[in-house]
Amino acid sequence: MKIEHILPADIERRSMEIIESELGPIELPPDEKDIIKRVVHTSADFDYVRNLRFSEGAVRKALEALKAGCTIVTDTNMACMGISKPGLTKLGCQKVCFMADDDVAAAAREQGTTRAQASMDKAAGLTGPLIIAVGNAPTALLRLKELIDQGKISPALIIGVPVGFVNVEYAKDVIMEAGVPYIVAKGRKGGSTIAAAICNALIYKLTR
Repeated sequence: MKIEHILPADIERRSMEIIESELGPIELPPDEKDIIKRVVHTSADFDYVRNLRFSEGAVRKALEALKAGCTIVTDTNMACMGISKPGLTKLGCQKVCFMADDDVAAAAREQGTTRAQASMDKAAGLTGPLIIAVGNAPTALLRLKELIDQGKISPALIIGVPVGFVNVEYAKDVIMEAGVPYIVAKGRKGGSTIAAAICNALIYKLTR
């Protein structure tokens, strides 16, 4: 194997060129392509070319929310940390994760639920447009569906990419039927890095 000598600043550009070449004849919708490539770049996993599902108009609605100064709510601090702070600052947006909050822990204990579920309850109290990015906890998606059905929350976009084996595929299917815009990774794959990558791809559409 030949080693490529590439300047650090050019590594991402070269990576995207390799991804583009390996896509071959696969044609991706123009509004979705940058997002899918960003996820493949993050994971080195081309399965996401087939597995990422977008509701109609999801990208447009997410960009509208970002332009309106939305809040991005994540279900892990890892995902929250991975979302571009400079990009959010340019757009007048913010990112939050409630998982480590004392009131969320107390609510979860009192109600006998997970912190992920309690954090979605707290998110329902936020004002302004919301993007919810779930990369770890399927229970967060299931609670979001309940809150949507009760009219307590209406996210501009739900990124549903929890990873794992227990209730993961079911929760993703449920959120795809919730009647709100979504980007979902079908199957078991996903994770906090994937949730952050999707957020960043959307942010970069407006800031790069």
